[in-house]
Amino acid sequence: MKKFENFCPIRNILNRFGDKWSILVLMELEKNKIMRFNELNRTIPDISQKMLTVTLRTLETDGLVTRKIYPEVPPRVEYKLTKVGYSLIPHILNLVDWALEHKQSILMSRIKNILVVLFCFNLCPTMAQPAAADSTIDIEEVVVQTLLKQPADLATQPVAFTSFYGRDVEKQKINEPKDLSVLTPNLYLPDYGSKMTSSIYIRGIGARMEQPAVGLYVDNVPVLNKNNFDFDFYDIGRINILRGPQGTLYGRNAIGGVINIQTLQPLTYSGTRMAAGYGNGNDIHLALSTYQRPHNDFGYSLALRHHQSDGFFVNEFDGAKTDKIMSDGARLRLQWRLSERWSVDNVAAINFVQQDGFAYAPYNDTSNNTLPIHHNDPCTYRRVGVSNGTTVLYRGDALQFSSTTSYQYTDDEMVLDQDFSPKSMFTLRQAQTENAVTQEFIVKSNNPQSQWEWLCGAFGFYKNVAMNAPVNFKQDGINELILANANKGIHTAFPDADLLLQEDEFMIHSRFKMPALGAAVFHQSSFTLGSWKLTAGLRFDYEHTAIDYHNFADIHYRFTLTMPNYKPLRTELKNEKQMNFYELMPHFSIAYNTHAGNVYATVARGYKTGGYNTQIFSDIVQNQMMSDLMADMGLYFDNVAQYDANTAIAYKPEYSWNYEIGSHLNFLDKRLTFNAALFYIDCRNQQLTVFPRGQGTGRMMSNAGRTASYGAEVEAHYVYKNFTLSGSYGHTTARFVAYNDGHENFAQKYIPYAPQNTILLSGEYGFNFTNAWIEKMLVRIEGQGIGKIYWNENNTLAQPFYATLSGSVSWQRNNFSLTLWARNLTHTEYNTFYFKSIGNSFVQRGKPMMVGILARITVG
Repeated sequence: MKKFENFCPIRNILNRFGDKWSILVLMELEKNKIMRFNELNRTIPDISQKMLTVTLRTLETDGLVTRKIYPEVPPRVEYKLTKVGYSLIPHILNLVDWALEHKQSILMSRIKNILVVLFCFNLCPTMAQPAAADSTIDIEEVVVQTLLKQPADLATQPVAFTSFYGRDVEKQKINEPKDLSVLTPNLYLPDYGSKMTSSIYIRGIGARMEQPAVGLYVDNVPVLNKNNFDFDFYDIGRINILRGPQGTLYGRNAIGGVINIQTLQPLTYSGTRMAAGYGNGNDIHLALSTYQRPHNDFGYSLALRHHQSDGFFVNEFDGAKTDKIMSDGARLRLQWRLSERWSVDNVAAINFVQQDGFAYAPYNDTSNNTLPIHHNDPCTYRRVGVSNGTTVLYRGDALQFSSTTSYQYTDDEMVLDQDFSPKSMFTLRQAQTENAVTQEFIVKSNNPQSQWEWLCGAFGFYKNVAMNAPVNFKQDGINELILANANKGIHTAFPDADLLLQEDEFMIHSRFKMPALGAAVFHQSSFTLGSWKLTAGLRFDYEHTAIDYHNFADIHYRFTLTMPNYKPLRTELKNEKQMNFYELMPHFSIAYNTHAGNVYATVARGYKTGGYNTQIFSDIVQNQMMSDLMADMGLYFDNVAQYDANTAIAYKPEYSWNYEIGSHLNFLDKRLTFNAALFYIDCRNQQLTVFPRGQGTGRMMSNAGRTASYGAEVEAHYVYKNFTLSGSYGHTTARFVAYNDGHENFAQKYIPYAPQNTILLSGEYGFNFTNAWIEKMLVRIEGQGIGKIYWNENNTLAQPFYATLSGSVSWQRNNFSLTLWARNLTHTEYNTFYFKSIGNSFVQRGKPMMVGILARITVG
C-alpha cells in the first residue's frame, strides 16, 4: 500500500462524487430519467449555475452522467445517468464499497475522456480553446435565463403560453410575426398587405389601428411604435407568447398578452451561418451572420439579412404587381462578462422596408364576389427603424438586478391611393418620425427554491411623434365628394345656380406633434406552500399624452348666382389637447404543482392606453370647409355629416378583467406535453376601428361600450423516437354586451375582425442515413384552419372558416441543409381584411400557393 499513499483511489473517487451536490444531481437524474440544465437548477435547492455546471462536468468525466447535444439552433442538451450511474443509486449509503467496486471503470472513463479531448484537439483545433467553467451551459437554457421578468421554465407558471425555439422557427419557416398566426391558439396577425398595419387579435381583443393589444419585446426592449412590429426574423433563440393580460409586469398595451423575442447570443453560440432561399414570385431570402468569442468574457455578433419579392397580385390599371417588397436588416450585438456577477449586453439594430402596395380588391357585399385590383395612383410604404438597447445585469447570491436602457428611432412614410379605384379621387401621404427612450430597473430574488420569490421594478418612457399627413383631393374627388353634395343642397333652393371651385385639385394639410411620457412601478410576489403556489402583483401606471394639430385647406370658389369671380377661402383647425391616465393593474393566481405538471387559476386586469385619432382629420376639415362655404354665401344645408372635433379627436383607454383556469401537464416520461386553458374576459370601452358612414374618407378609433369574450385553448405535443406530432385548438366567442353607435344597437353581435377558431395539426418524421450524401432527412406536413371572421358590427359580412396545407422536406449533411417547402398547397382562396372607403367595399386577399427552396450552411 505504500506506493498508494499519495494517490489513494478510494479517497480520490469519493472526493469526486461524495459532495452533497453530486449526490443530489444523481438522485434527481435517477428520478426524472432525462433532464435539462434548468430543470436540474430548479429542483436542487441553493445550487448556483456555476456549481451545477462544474458538478455535471465532473460526473460526466467520471462516466456517471452522459450529456447529449442535439445539432439544432439553438442546441438542445439533455443529461441522464449512465449504467454506472444507475448502479450507484442502490448503494448510495455504502459509498466506499461502491468506490472499490467501480474504481477501475471510473479511472478508465477518465482516460477515455482525456483521449477523446486529445483526439478532438488534433482533429479540430477550433475545439481546443479553453472555455470558462460556466460557458458550456445549453444555449437553449442560457437564452431563457436572459428573460428578466420570468423564470426559465414557463410550464411551472400560472400563464397560458406558447414557445418556439430557434429550431422551430427554422423548421416551420417563421419569417415574420405574421407567421405566428394560428401556430399559437387564438392568436391572429392578419396580413393586411402593409408592414405598417401590424394588427394583432387575441382572444377577441385587438384593434386595426393605433394602440396594439399585445406588447412586443425584443431582447428585453419594448417596441413602442406598432409600425415596427412587422419585421423579418433571423437568428432567433426563442419566442415566448404569453396570452392574457400581462400588464402587471409589462404595463401599457399588454391587455391581450406579450410576444417576447430573444435572439442568439455570442457568449453562448459561436460560428458563422449563411442562408439563401428562392421561391415563386421571385421571392429571395439571404442571411449572413457570425458569432465570435475572442475571449471567454467577451463575444460579438453581426447579423445581416435581405428579403425581396415581386409579389403575387396584379393591378389591372397598369399591369404591374401591387405587392412588391424589399427589406434589409442588420444587428450588432456585444456581450461582456465583467465579472462572475456583472455582465453587459448591447444590441443595436437597423431595419429598412420599401414596399409597393396594396393589393386591395373591390368587393361586392351582395354577391360576395371579389373584383380585379384596379387603382390609378401609386401606393407605397417606406420605413427606416433604428434601435439600441443596453442591459446591465448583476447576479448575486440572494438577488438579481438589471437595468435596460433603449433608444428607438422610426422614420416612415405611406403613400396611398385611398379610393383604390381608377378614378382620381384623393390620395394620402402620411410621413412621420418618432424618437423614443425607455428605462427599466428590475430587482428580484435569485433563489428559485425559496418559499418566497419576489420582483420589484420601475419603468419610464418618453416619445415624440411628428407627423405630416396631407390629403390631396383630385378632380373626381372634388366633383363627387364636395361639389355634388354642396350643389345637391343648393339646387333645392336655387335650381339654376352652382357652386364651382377654381382648383382641379387641392391639399388638406394635416400636421401633428404628439409627445407622450409615462412612468410605472410594479411588484410581484410568489409564495410556495407545499404543492401550492400563490402569486400576487400590482402595477401603478401613469401616462401623459398630448396632441398639437394644425389642419388647413385653401381653395377658391364661385357661386354662379351672385359671384362673377372666384373668391379665396381658408378652412383651418388648430388646437392643442392633452390627457392623463392613472391606472392600477393587479394580478392574482394560485397553482397546484404535481409531478406531472400544474393546474392554475388567475385573475388579472388589463389596460390599453387611450390616444388621438389622426386619420379622421381630413373628414373633419372637409366637412368644416363645406360649412364655411355655405356660411360665406349665407346658405345652409343639412345633408353633410357633421363632426364634433373635440369628441372625434380622442378615444379613451380600454379595460378588461381576465378570469382563467388552465394546466401544464406532461406524461409518458415527458414525451407528451399538454397545455389547456379556459378564459372569460369582461372588457369595457373596447377600442374598435370605425369607418364614417356614407362617402367619408377617414377612419377613427371608437370605444365600443362593453364586450365579453370566452373560450378555450388546447395544445398537445408528442415525441416518440424520430416522430413528432403537434396540435392545437383555440376557440373564442367575442360579442358586444352594450354598443350603440347612434344608428344601430349591436348588442349580442360578434366583434369584427376577431376569428372564432384557430386549428393547427402538424407531424414530422426524421430519417437517419449513413451514406456519404445524406445524414438526416426530415419530412414535415402542417395543416392550419381559421375562422369564422366577421367584417362588420352588424355581422352581415364574414370570411367563412378556411384551411390551408403546408409541408417541407429537408436534407442535412454535417453543417449543410437543403429544404424544399410549400405553403397553401390546396391553393385555398380567402380574404384577410375588409374595409370601406367612400362607401365602397374592399378586401385583401390571402396569398396563393407558394413554393421554394432554402439552403443553410453553418461554419464553426
